Amino acid sequence: MAILIDGKKLRNKVNEQTKLRVDKLIAKGIKPGIALILVGDDPASQIYTRNKHKLAEKIGLKSDLYRFPSDVNQETVLDTIKNLNEDDEIDAIIVQEPLPDHLDGIAITNAIRPDKDVDGLHPTNLGKLYANQPSHYPVACTPRGIMRMFDEYDVELEGANVVVIGRSILVGRPMLALLNNANATVTLAGSRTKNLSELTKKADILIVATGKAKMIGADDVKKGAVVIDVGINRMENGKLTGDVDFDAVEPIAGMITPVPGGVGPMTIASLIAQTVDLAEWRRNG
Repeated sequence: MAILIDGKKLRNKVNEQTKLRVDKLIAKGIKPGIALILVGDDPASQIYTRNKHKLAEKIGLKSDLYRFPSDVNQETVLDTIKNLNEDDEIDAIIVQEPLPDHLDGIAITNAIRPDKDVDGLHPTNLGKLYANQPSHYPVACTPRGIMRMFDEYDVELEGANVVVIGRSILVGRPMLALLNNANATVTLAGSRTKNLSELTKKADILIVATGKAKMIGADDVKKGAVVIDVGINRMENGKLTGDVDFDAVEPIAGMITPVPGGVGPMTIASLIAQTVDLAEWRRNG
């Protein structure tokens, strides 16, 4: 039976640590601030944004939520970001994805000042990550949360054979860089990779982020492997499932994340913790 990597329990621990850091900053007259920008009425986006906003306020941050209709123009969003870039009370800016098709998401991401880019998606921050520079810079929140899981559960990364399935800028690509920087041997694959199962069966650590329900089964996993399931998919019966067939893989894996309750909770906890990082870095260098 695999060890269950409990994202909810670790989230609570991270949030407690973040709250202590916020209290120390507030005692010095500094209240970290985050601005969340939501465009449109996508139900999932509304839930994610609301959860981020509520947690930020609960931990003691200044949290400003900007809502725009789905037909908002590019200039309005860019002007909002420009004003937030210049607002000294705001340390972090996040634009909830996905955006409507008529908006240029790349231009919007690039408009956020790198030292307020809490999602870690600005080219400047991605470049620093891939160059493994020693300076302070934010990284994508889901990969950051996964790295925190590895640390908490004493997963050895140096020399490990890691396969990451999913090449998105939110998960796969920054995950590749973080693992490389930790001296792991990493293969970045996709759902169309030929002979994918042959790769995954050799992985000491398997990270799956494709958005395809239960695409990884028992025959795709090495015995004793650490399996991190980033996917979250709603089935016809309303239940949530990951990209990994949990019931089939759990008896084979050494460690595994559940869905829900695994990676998801750590993403939001990482976002708030990184907001506090930005507040500290911006003032202390």
